[in-house]
Amino acid sequence: MSRKPVQAQVGERSRLELQFDKPQLLGRLFGEYDRNLIAIENRLGVYVSARGNRVQIEGEASAAARTRDVLNGLYNRLVRGEDIDSGAVEGVIAMSSEPTLDGIIRAEVADGPPIMIRTRKKTIVPRSVTQIAYMQALASKDIIFALGPAGTGKTYVAVAQAVQQLINGTVDRLILSRPAVEAGERLGFLPGDMKEKVDPYLRPLYDALYDCLPAEQVERRIASGEIEIAPIAFMRGRTLADAFVILDEAQNTTPAQMKMFLTRFGQNSRMVVCGDPRQIDLPDIGKSGLADAVAKLEGIEGIATVRFGAGDVVRHPIVGRIVEAYEGPAG
Repeated sequence: MSRKPVQAQVGERSRLELQFDKPQLLGRLFGEYDRNLIAIENRLGVYVSARGNRVQIEGEASAAARTRDVLNGLYNRLVRGEDIDSGAVEGVIAMSSEPTLDGIIRAEVADGPPIMIRTRKKTIVPRSVTQIAYMQALASKDIIFALGPAGTGKTYVAVAQAVQQLINGTVDRLILSRPAVEAGERLGFLPGDMKEKVDPYLRPLYDALYDCLPAEQVERRIASGEIEIAPIAFMRGRTLADAFVILDEAQNTTPAQMKMFLTRFGQNSRMVVCGDPRQIDLPDIGKSGLADAVAKLEGIEGIATVRFGAGDVVRHPIVGRIVEAYEGPAG
């Protein structure tokens, strides 16, 4: 490596050395043209150099320690046969700063992450502290409200959990829904049958499904009724037993729609309600069913509310900065 050391930080300096017993994994750990190491250096203000299977970290003491934990966590994912990408690198860096995560990053070295979701196509591990709480709630609560800005994984992680339970047979059906409300645009008349009219609104749910299951399985399960994707109006009058039910963009429901949806809950079911209270597209933004439901139901046994902020954005890091610039740090 020939990169120049980063500017020294104020504080006690430290030099740490790591030794990895599978040097064949280091190319993937460092990334193409060392892009993973460069990201770590830029985010944490350290300098990382490697020779053989040894890696040396120089920088302010706490930053060097975080870098050690990040590299260990990423390396252990590779040992387990998982892939790492720029999102995984950013997620582990973000989690390494949390005092509430004491031991979690280090635990990856020996025991694997505390929670994960396995689907046919990939294994999803937490990429933020809030995602850890969210995954735990998805595995244990009956109804989960997931609130926060775009890019935090609210819908994606819920779909992954639903797919895992469908594969494992703990539910018989997966039902994905969202209100057909235009996001500040007038789309006018849409041609086609009912499916063709509502599919554009439901595209994000399809995208998450295809990321978790092979395309042929998605199509087969939709054809058989195991997976149903429909606007919220189609939920009226039904009892959704033995189902994992996800309502996306829930901030665009009315209180009446939300009450109707939540009372569809049946035996051996789980419901996840995802939305961003700051992105309401209803004509009267004060009449959001999501805010109304959270105010009425938060704290009831069996119901969990998980709040994501801009710091939990797991898309490109610039998305988090955009969210903060527009809205300020989300609570």
